[in-house]
Amino acid sequence: MRQASAPGRRGVPPSVAALLAVAGVVALGFWLSVGRQPVTEENTQPAGVPKAGAPDPQAGFQKLAGRWLRPDGGYVMEIKTPQDNGKLEAAYFNPDPIHVARAEASWQDSTLKAFIELRDVNYPGSTYRLSYDPGNDRLTGTYFQAVARETYEVFFVRMKP
Repeated sequence: MRQASAPGRRGVPPSVAALLAVAGVVALGFWLSVGRQPVTEENTQPAGVPKAGAPDPQAGFQKLAGRWLRPDGGYVMEIKTPQDNGKLEAAYFNPDPIHVARAEASWQDSTLKAFIELRDVNYPGSTYRLSYDPGNDRLTGTYFQAVARETYEVFFVRMKP
């Protein structure tokens, strides 16, 4: 004779219980693995050692050193002594010297960038945002002319000593 079960209560079939247990184990495994990083060169590389193929910031900033000519107007930019922190000592000529208020180098992904801000008479915050093109050994980017409030595509070629 069968026993009557309490009203509203049913037993869970063993196959469903096993399926729920397996799903729980899988979910627990997934939850434990979230946040773990795979072992890669990036997270096993000692601090301060550049990964293979990555730009070396100190050596890369040195690529900016030299005299650069903007062929469309004869403007000359001279970059001396790039520092490890990205600060640049820079001068700008049109043809007379124009005060350089700020000059910085940085890396964006694997591209070497330079930012130059001019602050002088007729140059109230004009800026260059340039990228170094190693294949052509030139600087390309934009020039913001603050007086006219216009931006132009420009490039500089390295002047030979």
